[in-house]
Amino acid sequence: REKGIRCTQIENHNNIEEMRKKDCSIDKNMEKPGILIYHTHSEEAFADSEPGKEEDTIVGAGEILAGYLEQYGFKVLHHKGKYDVKSRDYAYSNALPELEKLLQDNPEIQVVIDLHRDAVAEGTKLVTQLQGHQVAKVMFFNGLGRIKNKGEISYLKNPYLEENLAFSFQMKVACDEYYPGFARKNYLRAYRYNMHLCPKTLLIELGAQTNTKEEIHGALEPLAHVLSMVLSGENQIK
Repeated sequence: REKGIRCTQIENHNNIEEMRKKDCSIDKNMEKPGILIYHTHSEEAFADSEPGKEEDTIVGAGEILAGYLEQYGFKVLHHKGKYDVKSRDYAYSNALPELEKLLQDNPEIQVVIDLHRDAVAEGTKLVTQLQGHQVAKVMFFNGLGRIKNKGEISYLKNPYLEENLAFSFQMKVACDEYYPGFARKNYLRAYRYNMHLCPKTLLIELGAQTNTKEEIHGALEPLAHVLSMVLSGENQIK
C-alpha cells in the first residue's frame, strides 16, 4: 500500500480548494458519544506484540486514541468487536451488520474511525521523528466505489464519498502543517470498505507490522491532536 494515489488525481470529484473548505467540524457538546472507533482487522499486531495480548494489538492502540480524544473534550465509543479471527477475507462483510446496528443505537455518532495498521515488506519501517521521538507514520485510506476504466461499482454505492474524501484530505493537510513527515500520501482504492455509513468516516493505517508498540503509541497523541483540530474546525479555510 505504500504506492498511493494523490488526491489531485481524483477524477470527477471536488477540486482541492473545495475539499479544503468543506466543514468537517462536529458538535462536541453532547451527552453521548459523537465518535466511534472500531477495527475491521482487530487481530493486527506489531513487531514486539505479545501473542494473545489485546492491548498489544491495534485494539489497544484504539483504546489509547479514544483516551486522548476524550482529553480534547470529545465523547468516544470504542467498539472492540472482532471480525477477522477466522479469516480476513470477509472481515468487512462481517463487520457491516454490527456497524449498522451501532449507528442505529447511537444516532449521536457523527464520526466513524476504522483504525488499522498496514502490512509492508519486512525491510520497510514507517517512522518519522517528532519532537525527538521516533513514531510510526499514518496514512488515510479511501474507497472510491469505482474502477478507473469501468466506472462505478453498482453494488458498492457510497452517498458520502465526497465527504469521506474531504475529511481524509483535511487530515493530511493538517498533518503536513503541524507534523511534517507524519502522514504518508492519501491512498485510494476501488472498493468501499464500509465508508458509506457516515459522512465523516476515516480509515486510518497506523504504522505497520514492522513498527514497535512504542512507535505506534507515540503516534497516537499527534494523531488525536490533528483529529481534534479538524473536528473542531480550527483548520477551516474561509
